[in-house]
Amino acid sequence: MDGICKNYVLADGTVVPILKSVDLVVDPGEFVAIMGPSGSGKSTLMNVLGTLDRPGGGTYLLDGEDTNLYNDTELANLRNNTIGFVFQGFNLLPRRTIIDNIALPLFYGGEKYKERIWRAEHYLGQMGLSKYRDYLPIQLSGGQQQRIAIARALAGEPKLLLADEPTGNLDSTTSDEIMKLFSDLNAEGITIVLVTHEQDVARYAKRLVHVKDGEIIYDGPMY
Repeated sequence: MDGICKNYVLADGTVVPILKSVDLVVDPGEFVAIMGPSGSGKSTLMNVLGTLDRPGGGTYLLDGEDTNLYNDTELANLRNNTIGFVFQGFNLLPRRTIIDNIALPLFYGGEKYKERIWRAEHYLGQMGLSKYRDYLPIQLSGGQQQRIAIARALAGEPKLLLADEPTGNLDSTTSDEIMKLFSDLNAEGITIVLVTHEQDVARYAKRLVHVKDGEIIYDGPMY
């Protein structure tokens, strides 16, 4: 990211700056935690990182590609091939089985059925939840559902894993289990950027980026 800006315009025409000329580089294999108070711009920063939101100014290179040059369809393809997402609310389809939930992004990616199911089963097994293959999400605990969401993110074999408050709905014990899982994934070489407001969660990362009033006020080792 080089000089990334983002403004929102209120109903009365007032322009509210959310990101103010943000510079940020994330190298392959890093584990970065983004922290900041509510309204600091950290979620908007995550959305721009994930190409879910376009910046109002500046340049963002994702895997070496200038995202400003992509139309929405091309950007969706780049995102699908490069990024895995994990959210606070799990975002699982309630009426689809666990295996179908994990395989769904692969369907949109154009993978054939056998390949989709094979990869979904592989990552479900990596989460230690193979026996829940044909369950519905409501039949699983919050921690299990988040592991399913992580398996879904990994099924696309992304280079970058973005996690937005992934432990926000979990108790402390389950939260630690999920964060240890992220640490293991990072040790395997997956780049992870995590947004959180919890210091106990952020400490699992190796680098801290602190955002306040749309600007990065600290970028360095975890303290």
